[in-house]
Amino acid sequence: MTKMPKTDTTPQTIADRIASILAERIVTGELPPDAPLRQDHVAHEFGSSHVPVREAFQRLQAQGLAVSEPRRGMRVAPLDERSMREVVEIRAALEVLALRHAARRLTPAQIERIAEAVAAGDRAQSFAEWEAANRTFHRELVAACRMPRLLAMLEELQLANSRFAFAATRSAVWQPRSNQDHRQILEALRRGAVDQAVALLGRHIQTLERIGGGPAEIPEPATAASRTTAPR
Repeated sequence: MTKMPKTDTTPQTIADRIASILAERIVTGELPPDAPLRQDHVAHEFGSSHVPVREAFQRLQAQGLAVSEPRRGMRVAPLDERSMREVVEIRAALEVLALRHAARRLTPAQIERIAEAVAAGDRAQSFAEWEAANRTFHRELVAACRMPRLLAMLEELQLANSRFAFAATRSAVWQPRSNQDHRQILEALRRGAVDQAVALLGRHIQTLERIGGGPAEIPEPATAASRTTAPR
C-alpha cells in the first residue's frame, strides 16, 4: 500500500486514516483474529510517527476490533459466538430506535439513497461488494435520526457485524442475490408504514442477516492459505 504523505494532513487526521484502514483489514479478515499489531510496522507503512499509530490503536480498541494483552501487546480482537450475539442484541435495539426517530424525517432524496443501496446490493458480484452496499443501506436508513451519539454507536456495531459476516463467508460459497428484507423495509418506508418498517428491521437484524440463506457461523481461525483468498 502507498505510504501516506506527512505534509498534507494533521497528526489527528493521520490517526483517523490509519484507524480506518486497519479497521477495514480486520473486518474483511485480511488481519485475522489474534494477529499482532506492531507500532513500528504500522508507522513505517504509513510514513508516520508512533503518536498517530498509538491513537489509531486506541480507536480500534474502543471499537472492539483490537485488544491489548500483557506481554503480548496489541492484537486483533478474537471472534466468538457470544460476542456476535451481544452485537446483534444491542444493534437490534439501537438501530430500531434510530429508525423510529428517522423514518418520519426521511426526505425523497434520502429515500432514493436507500433505494440506491438496495440496487447496489442486487448488482453485487462479490460478497465484499454486497457488504459495502449493506453497510450503506443501514447507514442511510437511520441517518435522519438527528442523534449523533446513537449514530456513532451504530457505526461501530455495524463494523463488528460486518466482521462476523466476512468470517462466516470464508466457510461458505456466496452467490449474488437480492436482499428481500432490505426491499421490504424500503417499500414500507415509501408507504409511510413506520411501525411495519421498524418491525421488519428488528426481525432482519435478529437473524444476523443470514449469509447465503443459512445462519451465520463463526469458523475456526483462517489458515495462512485461506486468508489470501478473496471473499466470494
